[in-house]
Amino acid sequence: MPDVITNSAEAAGAAAQHQGEAAFFDVDNTLMKGASLFHVARKMYQKKAFTLRDVSGFALKQAKFILRGENMNDVHSVQDSAQKIAAGISADFIRQLGEEVYDEMIVSKIWPGTRALTQEHLKSGRQVWLVTATPVEVASVIAERLHLTGALGTVAEIEDGLYTGKLVGEILHGPAKGRAVRELAVAQDLDLSRCWAYSDSYNDIPLLTAVGNPVAINPDTKLRRHAREHNWPIYDFRSGRRAATLGLQAATGVGVVYGLWKGVASMRRK
Repeated sequence: MPDVITNSAEAAGAAAQHQGEAAFFDVDNTLMKGASLFHVARKMYQKKAFTLRDVSGFALKQAKFILRGENMNDVHSVQDSAQKIAAGISADFIRQLGEEVYDEMIVSKIWPGTRALTQEHLKSGRQVWLVTATPVEVASVIAERLHLTGALGTVAEIEDGLYTGKLVGEILHGPAKGRAVRELAVAQDLDLSRCWAYSDSYNDIPLLTAVGNPVAINPDTKLRRHAREHNWPIYDFRSGRRAATLGLQAATGVGVVYGLWKGVASMRRK
């Protein structure tokens, strides 16, 4: 995972000022439109790793995900199917596949407004991490391409360079995200009360409440309600505009607000 490299005295000063701070971003429907795992499945189908019937199931769940938001049963169903399909496949193949998926499918799905937020956090000297149920190999590719600090993702068991079809630990979803962020905070000496987290899903409440500055992006109905009740900022990039902003004092300051504005303006011009 790449380190954030800064060269100017100004950047070095910002890094010192915000040492111990980080921003955590969910991926699916937060950083990008839809589910990243769907695009992995699609690419695997193109490479004849499984059948049209298998990929049609992924496609149905992708459509549901975009329309209604994240569903716990669908997440586990897709992940279970992916694990079975991946059994016996080489880890190097999945890494290469992740590179292809990013270039051909994911990069065009990234919300400019969310990307602007990641970049403003980096410019402020904060670490920026992806936290996602997506396989860590794919999540790491996304983080590297966006020049983020790193990625936390679901880890599959590998023996002799091949996937066994089992997981190491659990799917990085729901409460597991909160635990993973707390563990990372210890390892990286982060003060979570001064950190940010961004997600679209009510299932990510454990992640959002682990930090001092939670933000809802493209929220599902339950998360939108929860965010309003708790005066959290809400950004919606699905319509090409910011739908609402609550609790702006909890946002990342003038720099990020300006960066967000630039991202939204960019989307409007397209």
